Amino acid sequence: CRFSQMLHPIFEEASNVIKEEYPDKNQVVFARVDCDQHSDIAQRYRISKYPTLKLFRNGMMMKREYRGQRSVTAIADYIRQQKSNPIREVHDLEEISSLDRSRRNIIGYFEQKDSDNYRTFERVANILHDDCVFLSAFGAISKAERFSGDNVIYKPPGENAPDMVYLGSLTNFDLIYAWTQDKCVPLVREITFENGEELTEEGLPFLILFHMKDDLESLEKFQQEVARQLIGEKGTINFLHADCDKFRHPLLHIQKTPADCPVIAIDSFRHMYVFPDFSDLSVPGKLKQFVLDLHSGKLHREFHHGPDPTDVAPGQPIQDLASSPPESSFQKLAPSEHRYTLLREKDEL
Repeated sequence: CRFSQMLHPIFEEASNVIKEEYPDKNQVVFARVDCDQHSDIAQRYRISKYPTLKLFRNGMMMKREYRGQRSVTAIADYIRQQKSNPIREVHDLEEISSLDRSRRNIIGYFEQKDSDNYRTFERVANILHDDCVFLSAFGAISKAERFSGDNVIYKPPGENAPDMVYLGSLTNFDLIYAWTQDKCVPLVREITFENGEELTEEGLPFLILFHMKDDLESLEKFQQEVARQLIGEKGTINFLHADCDKFRHPLLHIQKTPADCPVIAIDSFRHMYVFPDFSDLSVPGKLKQFVLDLHSGKLHREFHHGPDPTDVAPGQPIQDLASSPPESSFQKLAPSEHRYTLLREKDEL
């Protein structure tokens, strides 16, 4: 791979720069994997383009891979940034009242910094600091919030949104990480030009609401129905929303325009399938059945061969569709291009 050969000496030099700054080999480790020789490792971490730079913390792969410049300076700066403290220490509880409530805030109140509780909190913050703002307070400053011991709370976006308290063990990393991830990573995420490739690499099909940017009512309805009908499907499909104006190209794939929004569609990375009518969103079980029909193969089958016989009314002929369903808008392009169709559209704009 020519690109891998070009990066190799840059990567090695960056590792030498960082080694001088962090001589303790347990602080930062640079490693490389020959994916021809170790294809099992490539498969385990869904590596499909080369070279790919992934960050691991405490043995856990971070979902955001390195996408910055391929230079010694840029890679070294990235590592320095990753080594910075992800938790801002609060020195007066008045600071809490002035937090940016458009962000997701996780606040830990601890008796002392040198404790197992705080070290676990620190591990979680190191992993999720891109998704939430982490803050901490100690000793006398935090005492008013430690009425039953060390305490971690979540302040969701919105000035009047109520706080949520973590009730599990503060030394159990798996429990507090799962709780914090659930709070920091919304069930329905926005897909943009910047995160499209990252979301695609998670390997899950997309259920997307295309809506106008100022149409918050449709977004709220979609979020409510996803939470009501599809919470059990989390982990099998990604729930997303997209700006109709910015994503005109994917809409064209399903013969829609921004004037048709709001529109719900599934992108399976092979084809795109349209939810029949947005007004049916609140019909009990309708959205869930749409997703289940994807998993069962019914959507793909019916696009190619017409409705299943069991779905046709007596006496109604079975339609044979000669045309294929619309192609995916988010499928990966040729590996040498390292891009997706939605990213190409950004260049065209």
